[in-house]
Amino acid sequence: MPNKAPDQELDAYLRLNRAFPGEWLVALRKLSGWDGVECQLHSGSGTAGALSALTSGLGRVVCIQASQAMEITCWSASDPVFLLPLAGDPEIALQGKPGQPMLHLTAARSSDRFRLRLPRNGRVMILRPAAGIPDSLIKDEGDKRLAACQNLITEYLHSSSFFRDDAHARELTDDLFRQLAAMERNEGAPPRGHPELDRRIVRMIEKIRQEPAWDFNLRELASHSGVSERNLYFLMKRETGMTPYRFYQRNRLIRVRRRLVDCQCEVPHISWYAADEGFSHLGRFAALYREHFGELPSETVQWRRNLQHRKPVSAPAPALD
Repeated sequence: MPNKAPDQELDAYLRLNRAFPGEWLVALRKLSGWDGVECQLHSGSGTAGALSALTSGLGRVVCIQASQAMEITCWSASDPVFLLPLAGDPEIALQGKPGQPMLHLTAARSSDRFRLRLPRNGRVMILRPAAGIPDSLIKDEGDKRLAACQNLITEYLHSSSFFRDDAHARELTDDLFRQLAAMERNEGAPPRGHPELDRRIVRMIEKIRQEPAWDFNLRELASHSGVSERNLYFLMKRETGMTPYRFYQRNRLIRVRRRLVDCQCEVPHISWYAADEGFSHLGRFAALYREHFGELPSETVQWRRNLQHRKPVSAPAPALD
């Protein structure tokens, strides 16, 4: 099997996790920009799932992960969107078309009504270029350009596991939307496709992600990976653009972010969460956090709190035919 890093779709930009339906719907509308969207959970209760979102100057990317089976209906998106299945065999029904498995990148017009069916643990990615999606891409979903666009997005997702910081993340996101626009004009070079990660790098990544209590030690990490310290540093830098320590540091910050996103305390224990991940100096931690995620830890907490003061306005979902 090919070597690859575990899926980590924009988890550095996690906005919501283990949310209840009302809160989930408010967040989905806010992050996607779809005011006319409804969500129905199949069990009718429990938590809905996770939402991650990154907005750059040229568009926005939203990743949805369903913790239970659900249907998402949208009938008044302000702009066309790309929808990409990531896991779990989601289904899509477009206006005038029967529901069918979403096997590849799908483009929907702003006038299209569509319904997504996500099974438990199903995942979907939404892309909204700020400049919109040209009709020439939407008219023929079998066009080779649409397949090339999917390859570009897949390559971007691979790179997202190795964003060096927030500035780098937004730079690569803008690059993605530029390449998508160039591909539509037949000006873009064919996507290269991301190379398989060296198996020694995969071992290193798995250790850092799966052993949160482990303290960084380059010699131990190199031994675990089956390579010298110097070669591990070189391989990681060559294949991902990051040093081993930078990757380790970023994953610690992401673990703190997950806890802050889930925090429901009146007074969030930011210093406790940071200390648990080895950040002893709160001021330095806050600066690092902002460098990596584009906001302070307190702003991450406040974003979710603000959701709790906004109630979704429900409307009956129209039929798709």
